[in-house]
Amino acid sequence: MTEEKQNEHEDEKKEKTQSVATEEVEANETEENVEEVEQDKVVEIPEAELEQLKQKANEEEEKYLRLYAEFENYKRRMKQEASIIKDYQAQRVLTDVLPALDNMDRALKQEGESEDFLTFKKGVDMVYNDLLKSLKDNGLEEIESYNQPFDPNVHQAVMQDNNPDFESGVVTEELQRGYKLKDRVLRPAMVKVNE
Repeated sequence: MTEEKQNEHEDEKKEKTQSVATEEVEANETEENVEEVEQDKVVEIPEAELEQLKQKANEEEEKYLRLYAEFENYKRRMKQEASIIKDYQAQRVLTDVLPALDNMDRALKQEGESEDFLTFKKGVDMVYNDLLKSLKDNGLEEIESYNQPFDPNVHQAVMQDNNPDFESGVVTEELQRGYKLKDRVLRPAMVKVNE
């Protein structure tokens, strides 16, 4: 049995020696491959070709920078447009509701003395005020006209007046209210202007 153990021990030594030798050979081959690759990498480039490559790299970098700047400008424009759309999204609805406001305003100017009329007028007044409040909460603003200097941007002169109580170019009467949404005029006020 001891001979068998000795033989096994010698076999193990031989295997270890062979594996060490194999590893050394593989390491030498790897070093040779690395040297070959490094030699392959070192390539002499003529000076003129190197300048052309540098110039082409600069041109590509300029193209990239221009495209990047254009994209940033595009993103900024899209943000602005989205903000404008959000700010003025109620414009169409508000414009469509203005005739109803005018009719309610005219109804409130009617006079009557019966109990039923006064009750009805009070109800219309409540609805009108609620509607007007809701519209103002959504950005609707009335254009001030009476006793204000005529402004063609927000007023539409439909009549002239010759009233000594007012200065020249001042609105003496508002015939139809004007409205705006933030800084946009939805409808100019129809006014009578003093000469």
